Amino acid sequence: MRARDLAVEYETVSVDSDAMEAARLMAEHRLPGLLVLDERGEPKAILPASQMVKVLVPTYVIEDPTLAAVVDEKHADRLCAALAGRRVGNCLPGKAEPPPVADPDDTALEVAALMARVRSPLVAVAERNITEPGGREKSRTHLLGVITASHLLHELLGAAGPPDTT
Repeated sequence: MRARDLAVEYETVSVDSDAMEAARLMAEHRLPGLLVLDERGEPKAILPASQMVKVLVPTYVIEDPTLAAVVDEKHADRLCAALAGRRVGNCLPGKAEPPPVADPDDTALEVAALMARVRSPLVAVAERNITEPGGREKSRTHLLGVITASHLLHELLGAAGPPDTT
């Protein structure tokens, strides 16, 4: 099985997308993260749901978790206010790595190795250096889809066959 066969359509956002809308998208679709595209529509980063949660938690609580116990529910319910007026680009970690990108011809094992190596909940599948009409090669990336860790596990487990019950 090749990456192009495993890739599925997936929700993406741009660095300029509204952070609150991105959080809602993650929550409503129960996504492990979002693929963030740059201004040209090319993969820029992965925004894991855990990073979005981190944006919601006040820094003083991250530094001293015991303070979380003294924040009352009324104030805890307002955590999402931290996203108001923010862009997705502001929610990315300071040193956001480029997202892992698999070649369409990569095998499932190559995709799994890439995902494991970079510890990403998803991998973009894209063609690079697209040839334009007229034969001129252009340094661009054409996104074909995304492979999530759960989808890859599902496919690998399916290939392994049913569990042995003997």
